[in-house]
Amino acid sequence: MQLEINNLNKQYGNGVHALKDVSLTIGKGMFGLLGPNGAGKSSLMRTLATLQDADSGNVRLGDIDVLNEKDKVRQVLGYLPQEFGVYPRSSAVELLDHLALLKGVKNTGERKALVNYLLQKVNLFEHRKKAVKSFSGGMRQRFGIAQCLIGNPKLIIVDEPTAGLDPGERNRFYNLLSEIGEEAILILSTHIVQDVRELCTQMAIMNKGEVLYHGGVDQALELIEGKVYEKSIEKGMLPQYRENYAVISDKLVGGKPLIHVFAEEEPANDFVKAEANLEDVFFAKINQLV
Repeated sequence: MQLEINNLNKQYGNGVHALKDVSLTIGKGMFGLLGPNGAGKSSLMRTLATLQDADSGNVRLGDIDVLNEKDKVRQVLGYLPQEFGVYPRSSAVELLDHLALLKGVKNTGERKALVNYLLQKVNLFEHRKKAVKSFSGGMRQRFGIAQCLIGNPKLIIVDEPTAGLDPGERNRFYNLLSEIGEEAILILSTHIVQDVRELCTQMAIMNKGEVLYHGGVDQALELIEGKVYEKSIEKGMLPQYRENYAVISDKLVGGKPLIHVFAEEEPANDFVKAEANLEDVFFAKINQLV
C-alpha cells in the first residue's frame, strides 16, 4: 500500500497559502516530513487525517480516495496530533478502553485484552490506573501512540511528537516509533532534524507550503557532500560573513559562533571542510542554496 499525494493545495481565509501543489509518494515504513514552524506540515497532516478539506488536488491511500472517502480513511488511520488533549480524571486504562469502544471494538473481553496489550507495548502497563493528566510529557506521548494503534492502522501520522521531551524520553520514543514503523506507513512530521536522521530512510523538506526536497536521507546528504566548510568567528562578525559567503547555519560553540558555509570550492580565510549533516541540507534547502 502507498500514499499518493498529487497537487494538493490549501489556502486559508486569512490569505495564507499553506499548501502549494504538494505532491509526494510515501510507502510503508518511516517517512520524515521536515520543515520549520509555518512550513505547512501541520496543514498537510490535518488534511491527510481528514480534519480539514483541501482546495484542490487528490490523495489516495491504496484504493481509498482520502479526500472523498473520509470514513474509510478513519478506519485505517492512527493520528497523534501536536496537541493531544486528555480527560482530566481518566486513568490510562479507562481512557484507552473508551477510545477503543469509539473505534468499534464492542466486545468487552476483546477490548480489555487489546487495552492491556497496547499499554504493555508502550511500557505504561504499570501506570495504567494513573490519570493520564498526571503523566510526564514522554508518558503522554507514548499513551498517544497507544491510542494510534487501536484498529491496526495502515496509516499512522505523528505531528511534532518529540518536542519538549528530555533526551531519555526522546530515545524511548524513537525506539517505539521505529518498531511500529515496520508495520505501516508512518509519517513523522517535525522541525527537529535529529528525529528524521535517527528514524527515517525517506523524507521530504517543506517550507512556505512547498516541497523543496523529496527522496532518500542519504541522497539528500549527497547534495552537499564535500561542499560544506566551517569556521569559528568572533561575535559581531556574522553579518559580514553573511554578506560575503553562503552561510548555511551558525551556532555557538565555546561561546563563539561556528558558521557553516556552502561553497563549490574551498573558500579563503581559514575555513576547513566540515562533515556534511542533515541539518546542513535542511538549512541549505530552506535558504535556496542547493
